Amino acid sequence: MKINNAPNDVKTAISESKKTFYFTAFISLFINLLMLVPPLYMLQLYDRVLASRSEETLLMLTLIVIALFVVMGLLEFVRSRILIRVANRVDARLSDRLFECMFALANRFPSRTSAQPLNDLSQIRQFLGGTPLFAFFDAPWIPIYIAILFLFHPWFGWFGVVAIIIVMALTLMNEIRTKKGIENSSKLFQSSQSFILSSLRNSEVIEAMGMHEQIRNRWKKHYHGFLSEHSSASDEAGVWSNASKLIRILMQSLILGLGGYLAIISEVTPGMMMAGSLILGRALAPLDLMTNTWKQFTSARLAYSRLGQLMHDFPQQEPKTSLPAPKGRLSIENLTLVPPDSKIPSLHNLSFEIAAGETIGIIGPSAAGKSSLARALIGIWSPSGGNVRIDGALIDHYERSELGKYIGYLPQDIELFEGSVSENIARYAIPDPDKVIEAAQLCGVHEMILKLPQGYDTPIGIGGASLSGGQRQRIGLVRAVYNYPRIVVLDEPNSNLDDVGERALLNTITELKKRSITVILITHRPAILGITDKILLLREGVLQLYGSRNEVLTALSQKTTLPESTQP
Repeated sequence: MKINNAPNDVKTAISESKKTFYFTAFISLFINLLMLVPPLYMLQLYDRVLASRSEETLLMLTLIVIALFVVMGLLEFVRSRILIRVANRVDARLSDRLFECMFALANRFPSRTSAQPLNDLSQIRQFLGGTPLFAFFDAPWIPIYIAILFLFHPWFGWFGVVAIIIVMALTLMNEIRTKKGIENSSKLFQSSQSFILSSLRNSEVIEAMGMHEQIRNRWKKHYHGFLSEHSSASDEAGVWSNASKLIRILMQSLILGLGGYLAIISEVTPGMMMAGSLILGRALAPLDLMTNTWKQFTSARLAYSRLGQLMHDFPQQEPKTSLPAPKGRLSIENLTLVPPDSKIPSLHNLSFEIAAGETIGIIGPSAAGKSSLARALIGIWSPSGGNVRIDGALIDHYERSELGKYIGYLPQDIELFEGSVSENIARYAIPDPDKVIEAAQLCGVHEMILKLPQGYDTPIGIGGASLSGGQRQRIGLVRAVYNYPRIVVLDEPNSNLDDVGERALLNTITELKKRSITVILITHRPAILGITDKILLLREGVLQLYGSRNEVLTALSQKTTLPESTQP
């Protein structure tokens, strides 16, 4: 099932089971040999038992047939179990890698984020462990059945060849006629799925502003397009599937007629006539199965192609040399950044230094590039030009799983995860109760958490919907400072806070400064700038001012026209 020449982990994962597939093919040899039992039994029944009228022969043949059928059933069971385990092994081999690719895709191209890669992996697993794959193991034995037909009579053999060609032509036509429709329906389904998931994430806005009708109409446009393409492809596949079935039954019946004629002129026996029909049916069965399950094969092939491309776009990173724990010094060198899904830079040629332990305030009007800079400083978005260094090392040189322990991040859109409060604070690691409580007390959130129904063990639903915006923001702050990271980036940390919450935030930053932790603070509220050591002003992605707090505020106060968000 080769889709392109680019190497990918899906092909590698499947290739790792090559020996198992060879063993499955070996089992298939015996299964297909045992498939000859019914026609041979029929042959002996007509030509020997009926002629001799021997009940003992009939009994012995029947017992042998029953025993062989039991063996065949066991082999079919073993083959099925083997393929199911191969499919599960491929899934297990790829799932972790796929998880990483999905997050890399979400960071680089947020608009393409979806669960489709998991659906694709499930599609491949079902194909590898399902009935459609049996046809590919049984098809190589078709020549054996045709050879036996030739042994019965050359006319039987040539009749079988013609039947095989006709059914193969139907299978090929099925591929040609349905491929495009299945591809289009798959794309439309992904589009409708992405749209409905995006709408569900904004259900409150839709509910509040009565947008149900408009959203439903837009979704129906996507979904009905999928249904139309899917129905057309299914109808087309049904035509060729039914034609294949009809041809198989017709050919089995016609070979009986041919056998009857040959029996009349005494060139074959009645047993050969009946056995020939059964053998032809067995020869056509794999092709018939292929035609009937071609849609599943095409879907699995598309899934294979998409996963292969995804993993090719996001290759597995080689383990990096562990670097010393960072102290928090940041160096930004000629940084230019183009956000994902955009062609316009949000940052232009920025260069500045942040000493370890400094608290920096980043200000500027809306769309100045403040959040883009925050994401670049912690390595979420890669620079289009220039470098971001931590303690002199490029941020990409750090192993992300190791660097993450020393980074605290509070984004504008607070996202908590399903689990308890303590699990969210501990970043899904095994919570250390002392450190969890210490971080909560540092942020002044301990008392607030104790008032929750189960305190630190209170379960949080997906997205933290059970909490208010202020509660989510304060718990998000605790998560950011948990275990005292060396660099903390806070993007609008007081946007949802009341006066009590803002005072707690100021106390938290003061304590972080005492511990020489580097803090980058993005804010629209000038009151909180009093705690900063330096201020950086951005406008349209360009660094306008950068210096000590008093110098920048003085420079701003002397300007006659200032953006509202940067007024001192």
